[in-house]
Amino acid sequence: MDNFLLILLYLAIGVGIRFIPKFSQDTPAVLNAFVLYIALPALILQKIPALTLSSALLIPAVTPWVLLLIVVALVLLLSKIFQWSRDVTAALLIVLPLGNTSFLGFPMIEAFFGGDHLPYALIYDQAGSFVALATYSTILAAAFSPSAEKATVKSISLKILTFPPFLALVAALLLKNTPYPSFFQALIDNLAQTLVPLIMVAVGFTLRFSLGGERLSPLVSGISIKLILMPLLAYAVCYALGLEGKAVTVSVFEAAMPPMISAGAIAIMAGLAPRMVGNLVGFGLLLSFVTLPIWYWVLS
Repeated sequence: MDNFLLILLYLAIGVGIRFIPKFSQDTPAVLNAFVLYIALPALILQKIPALTLSSALLIPAVTPWVLLLIVVALVLLLSKIFQWSRDVTAALLIVLPLGNTSFLGFPMIEAFFGGDHLPYALIYDQAGSFVALATYSTILAAAFSPSAEKATVKSISLKILTFPPFLALVAALLLKNTPYPSFFQALIDNLAQTLVPLIMVAVGFTLRFSLGGERLSPLVSGISIKLILMPLLAYAVCYALGLEGKAVTVSVFEAAMPPMISAGAIAIMAGLAPRMVGNLVGFGLLLSFVTLPIWYWVLS
């Protein structure tokens, strides 16, 4: 519980420094860049060597892709029922299947379950959420936005192969049985500790809420699918198959994360229902601080 309270405090600090002129609107971008290029690779290099290679790793690797297929079918069905516009439907298809599995998922999993669960979260994020963001979301954004650059196999492959956390994952797997020098181990340990406070301060800085006069059905449907239905599906399937352990716990909890901020940014940059997407990310994040403790209770 202390770790969860710390996360809320970091979030509050992020909200508070918005009102300090010294912190510009570029502050979240700078913090996120440090996380992506330094802190997250350090965490991967720190945690992945402790991972025991087994068939259980398939659970966090496959779960996000199964949920993606289900959510896509559900969004298309609801779009016909509620007669959502093309932009709203495209935005939901881009944002809903992908959870905030790194920026929020890692801090929350460490806070609720401990650092020994993080390696499975790294697999869920890198093999599922990140690859889906780089492929599925990028292609959809290009298909639905006339102003977006055309996604090619080369551009998508380059994006994946040059992504620092992905490179760190490959390096960590290759060096799994090789002890790090003590100085390097101390370095990555210290850098990894910066990840949670920096992420949550950046998230707090960017929180915005503005309903205006938009339709509520896509927003309510989206939040309900992301925070309730997706983890419920993951929970039901895993336990129906008799699966259990840390891999299942992490997979269900990661499925319960609110919509991914990066996927929301892609939809907004493509001009797809930007206000609805902003509210989906913002309200989803806020409500997750209520739903995630409930899912922790279910999984404990």
